[in-house]
Amino acid sequence: MKQINEATLEEDIQARYEFLADFMGFGTEDTAAIHGCVAQLAPIIPRMVDQTYKKLLSYDATARHFVPRQHGFEGPLPESTDSLSADHAQIQFRKEHLSRYLMSLVGRAYDAKMVNYLDIVGKMHTPKAGNKEIDVPLVQMNALMGLLSDILTDTIAGLGLPQDQMLKTIRAFNKLLWIQNDLINRHYQSPVG
Repeated sequence: MKQINEATLEEDIQARYEFLADFMGFGTEDTAAIHGCVAQLAPIIPRMVDQTYKKLLSYDATARHFVPRQHGFEGPLPESTDSLSADHAQIQFRKEHLSRYLMSLVGRAYDAKMVNYLDIVGKMHTPKAGNKEIDVPLVQMNALMGLLSDILTDTIAGLGLPQDQMLKTIRAFNKLLWIQNDLINRHYQSPVG
């Protein structure tokens, strides 16, 4: 039986990641499967981003988070959710962030820098990072992660990969997104540094 220092899981993000990855069996085969589909996924990331934002902008509860100024955005702000569209400059700015995130998932090494990046992704949707006015409720973050999981699964299933490679890739992304979801959820607990 493996011995786990549970306090360390709350204090040390690398230890937390390593525990999650080990427990779920997210290892080198999974990262190889993810990296192995970069050539097929990279060109269609814009389509996945468009699907995501179409859904985000179709609910007032999720669209409202794009009215306040996004951290790093300097252009004109939408007046309200009614003036938001997929073509608004602030939405384009956020789409670029999601594109970079998805490219990071498929293209970066899963090292300490990536673990910190995944943790910051969780933190930036709370008042603890970025714009203090942006506080996305956990239920909406969970909905977003579920949506991204479904979009990725559907996209990978449509790549025409051999059956075994397709299943390995879907399973690898599924594990990865569960790890990401934990690194989001931890910032909704008290206290987190």
